[in-house]
Amino acid sequence: MTRLLTRTDLLELLDPAACVQALREGFAAAAQDVLPGQRVRTDLPFPGTATALLPGLLPGTPAYTVKVNAKFPGASPALRGVICLHGGADGALLALLDSATVTAWRTGLAAALATDLLARPAADGAETVGVIGAGAQSELTLRGLRALRSWDRLVVHDTDPRRASAFARRHGGTVAATPAEVAAEADVVVLATWSREPLLHLADLRPGQHLTALGADEPGKRELAPEVLRSARLIVDDATLVATHGALANAGLPASTAAASLGEVIRGEAPARPHGQRLTVYAPVGLPWQDLALSWLAYQRAEAAGAGTTLDLLA
Repeated sequence: MTRLLTRTDLLELLDPAACVQALREGFAAAAQDVLPGQRVRTDLPFPGTATALLPGLLPGTPAYTVKVNAKFPGASPALRGVICLHGGADGALLALLDSATVTAWRTGLAAALATDLLARPAADGAETVGVIGAGAQSELTLRGLRALRSWDRLVVHDTDPRRASAFARRHGGTVAATPAEVAAEADVVVLATWSREPLLHLADLRPGQHLTALGADEPGKRELAPEVLRSARLIVDDATLVATHGALANAGLPASTAAASLGEVIRGEAPARPHGQRLTVYAPVGLPWQDLALSWLAYQRAEAAGAGTTLDLLA
């Protein structure tokens, strides 16, 4: 039997704390994975793109995932797709999960984990958080970050002033007119946009800041100018993928620009930041095993609770 898990099912099954822990364990274990994840992207003869991530694998998890997404920037939601969770023993299709929900949760909460590890603590002066792009990924990043650290002020910018205002109201923040204004006020900045032009340049930044840039996850998308990536201590999720599909590729920079991966930081193989005044950047592209980590967690909880709908696709 295959279990269907909708957005509503997933929101009832998942919680940020458990997801952050699953992602932390995944980053620590992923180095043991002998099969690297692949990302296949293609343009479509419509106003959108299609992307597949496969296979999602983690040591000790007896399953794998294949994710297929469609991205249509003019649609709402802009991301639509499905995650197929297969049993590792025989390939049985265990579950079909809404991809938009899992992707928002794993991207936002992995960003929260990385931001907490790489940014200076509030006690060391990182007291203001800035958000550029007030969408679902920023929402999940803030939710996850709230469970990991505290801050005194929040400042928000979005190309849609009404969305920025609503986000600020929900989280007790204020609205900034431009991305540069966010950077001028914030010690920690989360960017999650569709931008194809750099939103922040080195002149907008100062020593000791941390930036988490989530938007440059496919060709053509840019949030940070190349000189920012060159000057900062850059941490990524996978240097090869970021150099072929992500922020480094779009800036024309090699994989060697990255100082380390987040997995290396979590495993203690590389420092998060060598000193408090270093500018740090986390620029991930998103990895297939992250889909597995949250899909497996949701599936196990759904099996225990009898959640979702089951059907026999082989009937």
